[in-house]
Formats: sequence, C-alpha cells, structure tokens
Amino acid sequence: MPDLSLQKRLASEILGVGASRIWINPKEIDRVSEAITREDIEQLIHDGVIGVKPVHSNSRERWKLRHEKIKKGRRRGYGKRKGSKGARADEKTLWMNSVRKIRRYLKYLRDNKVISRSTYRRLYRMAKGGAFRSLAHLKASLKELGVEVK
Repeated sequence: MPDLSLQKRLASEILGVGASRIWINPKEIDRVSEAITREDIEQLIHDGVIGVKPVHSNSRERWKLRHEKIKKGRRRGYGKRKGSKGARADEKTLWMNSVRKIRRYLKYLRDNKVISRSTYRRLYRMAKGGAFRSLAHLKASLKELGVEVK
C-alpha cells in the first residue's frame, strides 16, 4: 500500500480538518497516490474519492449505566467517598431540613388540638435547642409524655 501521508495532509489543509479525519476510497488508492498537487487533490475531493469522516465524541453509554446504579444507591460506599461528611452534605442544610420538619409537625399537632399551646411552645423551644434528633425521636418523646398521636 502506497504512502498517502502527503495526500492526506493536503486534503486536510483544503478541507480544514485534521489528517486523521480524511477518508480515502480504498478502491481508488492508485488514483490518489498519483495526485501530488493541490489541484489534483481538489479534483479527487470533488469526485468523492476523498472525503471527511464524521466527528466522533466519547460514548456516554458507560456513564449512563453507572449513573443509573448511583441513582439506585449503588456505588456509594466508603471507597467512593472523597471529602468529609460535612463537605458531602452541608450540615446547616441538614439541620434546617430536620428542624423545619419537626416544626411543621408540631404546628400540625397544635392546629388539630392534639397538643395544647403551652406544650407546643415548650416542644418548639426544645426543637430549637436540638433536643430531638429526628421526627421519629420527637414522636417517641411525645409517646413518653402520654400524647396520643396517630
């Protein structure tokens, strides 16, 4: 097989693409090897003997499969983690979310006359002070207080 690097270089300059994207018809290699001027190469491009390969990008198939697994909760073990716990999930945001949930529940109980206003205020202040780890902890504390919650 003849060396077609000159022809590829000329074609890449004419077409404005990299030499690796130049396609040469394998049936017309003899005709291409005889072409040594830009005019010859331009004629071959016009005839369709020389063309441009399409741009290829990285396949995202592997990323899609991995992303689906991560969404399911896989691939999130200790070996995959970089950064502290506080860097991965902002501690202030976690606190805000838990306190808001507890306060919403307390308001629901107060508005539905399950707890009195004074009990509500006391539990609200306890929630602000961080007395309850979670909503489940609040419900357990209410059960100990003797409040019937459905």
